[in-house]
Amino acid sequence: MAVLPYFLGCPSWNEPAWRGELYPPGLASRDFLPAYCRVFNAVEGNTTFYARPAAATLARWAQLMPEHFHFCAKLPRDISHGGDLRDNLAAARDFLELLTPLGARVTPLWLQLPASFAPSRLAELAAFIDGLPSGRSLAVEVRHPAFFARGEEERALNRLLLAHGVERIGLDSRALFSCTARSPAVLHAQSKKPRLPPRPAAFTQAPQVRFIGHPELQANDPFLAPWLDKVAGWIEEGRTPHVFLHTPDNHRAPELARRFHAQLMVRLPGLPSLPESGMGEQLGLL
Repeated sequence: MAVLPYFLGCPSWNEPAWRGELYPPGLASRDFLPAYCRVFNAVEGNTTFYARPAAATLARWAQLMPEHFHFCAKLPRDISHGGDLRDNLAAARDFLELLTPLGARVTPLWLQLPASFAPSRLAELAAFIDGLPSGRSLAVEVRHPAFFARGEEERALNRLLLAHGVERIGLDSRALFSCTARSPAVLHAQSKKPRLPPRPAAFTQAPQVRFIGHPELQANDPFLAPWLDKVAGWIEEGRTPHVFLHTPDNHRAPELARRFHAQLMVRLPGLPSLPESGMGEQLGLL
């Protein structure tokens, strides 16, 4: 089994466009997950943001996901975007109970907050964190501009997360917004993703990086370079960063993830190569 000292993945695994690249041509969609897990050892749980999976679906995922795999499940949007977080604690606990079949694979849990979540609501966030089951690993993504202004409001957020052992997700969309193409996929992605400066953070042992890339893979290299240095440094410190790569329609996300890993191997020569396709051995973690 190949082993990695960090977690690497894409926004999802259920992408038919990956047939012929990540997946063999003609692979049935029901076989995407095990094929994905043979190449990557983590995935963003974007699906749970939009809908809670059925119990039968979770049971099947639990059978197919390796024990070492990390499913970074997003709290459903009715919890993260549906008013006062404190009023949604019961729903959050119910959601975690629903995910019980996945066990330790659900780590960290992601809370993606809307741009309307302002610094005035930090006490609400603190109460929500305190109300989650103890021992639950959590990472938070913020989008309000004040949290990126390097002022007291951003420092207050960082102090809160650090004190609670919660990670701040590092979102980097610069490569996406550097793209001048007017294709529907690019325009859609640019309309949906926030345009905010990156904030690399390592408040816990598991820093979180979401890189939203340019559709032309080589155009991402200048934007990836600082992250390669940062991730290599975190690994050398003994942390286990999680890195997720996107492209505008995510059709090339696995290729971008491979590109990131290949360039990280230059900085950390002991890293193993990724399997060529989703039909080989599964990845583990050092």
